[in-house]
Amino acid sequence: MAVTPQQAQQVLDRAELIYSADQISDALDQLAAQINHAVAPYVNDEQPVIVISIMNGGLILSGHLLTRLNFPLHVDFIHATRYRNQTQGGELEWKVEPHQSIRGRNLIVLDDILDEGYTLEAIIRYCEQQGAKNVITAVLVEKKHDRRTPGVHCDFIGLAVDDKYVFGFGMDYKGYHRNLDAIYALAD
Repeated sequence: MAVTPQQAQQVLDRAELIYSADQISDALDQLAAQINHAVAPYVNDEQPVIVISIMNGGLILSGHLLTRLNFPLHVDFIHATRYRNQTQGGELEWKVEPHQSIRGRNLIVLDDILDEGYTLEAIIRYCEQQGAKNVITAVLVEKKHDRRTPGVHCDFIGLAVDDKYVFGFGMDYKGYHRNLDAIYALAD
């Protein structure tokens, strides 16, 4: 069922602030420092690292994080989704594969949230099948619960949230609120 802009605003008005813009900025600084350190061994390779944003949620994270990375890189994206403007995920739908060849390349895959891990697992598997040399993963938010796909983990995590539906800073509520500079949870 489609949500009107007024209904989306009502959801935001009742939502609980989980992380402020300043807290997110601090987490991005720490995330970038960890990634810069981890990528240092790959900087001397013949080809630059490719940073791949998972669309649409990873767009905001990527835009903010890329300016903090201090090594030569290329940027690309993958569009694979399970949510399609809903609050529960379904079957993974592949929309766009990376435009650059990833064979033999070092990759950093960025996404907004690690929830159950189905999307991240499929994208890691895809990158490995395409011959990526290394796949490093980073998310802004990891949701704490016990429903994670077995064996799926993320190399770098900015923030943790309880098992609530969260939105803002790339994560949406039925297509709205990706543009918020903070992270909110739906009211109970």
